[in-house]
Amino acid sequence: MCGFLAIIGKGKDELLVRELSKRMAHRGPDESDIYVTPGGHILSHERLSIIDLHSGKQPIQGCDTAWMVHNGEIYNHQELRDGILKDHIFRSKSDSEVIVHLYEKFEYNFLHLLDGDFAFVVVDGDDFIAGRDPLGVKPLYYGMDDRGRMYFASEMKPIADQCLTFSTFPPGHYYTPETGFVKYYKPEYEDYTKAIKKLDLVSLRESLTEATRKRLMSDVPIGVLLSGGLDSSLTSSIAARLLKEKGKELHSFSIGLDADAPDAKAARKVAEFLGTNHHEIHFTIEQGIKILEKLIWHLETYDVTSIRASTPMYFLSKAITDLGIKVVLSGEGADEIFGGYLYFRNAPSTEDFQKETIDRVQKLFTADLLRADKSTMAHGLEARVPFLDKEFLDVAMLIKADEKQPKTYNGKEKYILRKAFDTPDNPYLPDEVLWRQKEQFSDGVGYNWIDQLIEYCASKVTDVELEHASNLFAYNTPTTKEAYFYRTIFHKYYPQLSAAQTVRKWIPKWQENQDPSGRANAAHVQADTEIAKFPIKA
Repeated sequence: MCGFLAIIGKGKDELLVRELSKRMAHRGPDESDIYVTPGGHILSHERLSIIDLHSGKQPIQGCDTAWMVHNGEIYNHQELRDGILKDHIFRSKSDSEVIVHLYEKFEYNFLHLLDGDFAFVVVDGDDFIAGRDPLGVKPLYYGMDDRGRMYFASEMKPIADQCLTFSTFPPGHYYTPETGFVKYYKPEYEDYTKAIKKLDLVSLRESLTEATRKRLMSDVPIGVLLSGGLDSSLTSSIAARLLKEKGKELHSFSIGLDADAPDAKAARKVAEFLGTNHHEIHFTIEQGIKILEKLIWHLETYDVTSIRASTPMYFLSKAITDLGIKVVLSGEGADEIFGGYLYFRNAPSTEDFQKETIDRVQKLFTADLLRADKSTMAHGLEARVPFLDKEFLDVAMLIKADEKQPKTYNGKEKYILRKAFDTPDNPYLPDEVLWRQKEQFSDGVGYNWIDQLIEYCASKVTDVELEHASNLFAYNTPTTKEAYFYRTIFHKYYPQLSAAQTVRKWIPKWQENQDPSGRANAAHVQADTEIAKFPIKA
């Protein structure tokens, strides 16, 4: 995981590019380098060393004139080296290097061969290709300046004040000057009518296990973000089993306002059950409020949900890197795939339910994935997401929609995921966690966090300011004082209209209260706010 800046076009000052790239130094604290091609194009890279710690420096040269920069991990790099790239000469053991050799062998037609999370640019003379992974796990932005030069960067920071216009690079696409944007990721599940496969619990369990196994690839220690909810607890349980086979210990990390926070209690129970080396971090509401401005600078968003949930994740990431851990597994994606948010209970039809799962998965890069990447990479920590593995998605997303709907199981969300790991003879989790009701991360760290955050923001925005919000923010006008407060901070650092247009607000459907907190859904009040055990398991 790293950060890069690529500028296609002549005449940009190299020293300035170095300064622009350093705006993302937090993404790559281990080393930095820059390469200017004979044609004047510039590639700059800030590296976080995960694979091949000693010879994996970027930019990376191919066998001839092609150079590349990459952010992410290619999980099948060894398979590619041993297979279709076996005749290529490699300069390093880095997983990244396979990208430039695939370009040399197949030109533009190779992204479907990559199994991983990635954003990259390959430059070969005056030709180039930029690409982003299928779901947008890794961030990428592109823009153009007044001289017609194209910019590609891992964050907005290096390009926002350099480009006339810029935007988010679409996931599952590549771009070349010859073809423009090309959609290479076209999964069958994008057509909601294809969700007709019969439920196979064994296949579901095995595919998630394999997705987790891939993401344990590392030359540095790995941990897990353990909130105590179903998703992070499952990835933690699978990882603990896989590492135990190799005689390795797993570090788990949780965060809350105090030891009595809903997530902290559940995480403690899971860690004890799994035998992980558990670390529990606490933060105060005052600390959370104090870092809001810096956090929004890192996140590059004004979305309320993302900011609420990123605050504890920001503190947790700092504590993790202070302990020397560089990689963690995280549970993003499960709620979108299986309809786990409480509002999914209100879906008017099975068809609407399935369409919403597809839409949420496709838009993850605007919210949860953005939060997971930027709040961790603010401290040079890489987050990996097993639930968004391509092969696992092909299994889970094509299951018949009515097999996933909460109403099929007395309102229990993500029932089939729970059931797939409900193995009494060799349990993955304690029952009271396996069947615990959904808590959104920003709620689970402690309910006072959201309540006092809203109260603080309200004290900073007057009724008159909110009433005239459209005068200052004509695009995506904030409708609450909390949203207005975040927007003013965002606007301070990213005043461009292009910047505002990269943000998508996370809003739940099918419920009257549009606050994104899970507690805004009527279903939440029926749950025990600490541990909610579901009585029906058959």
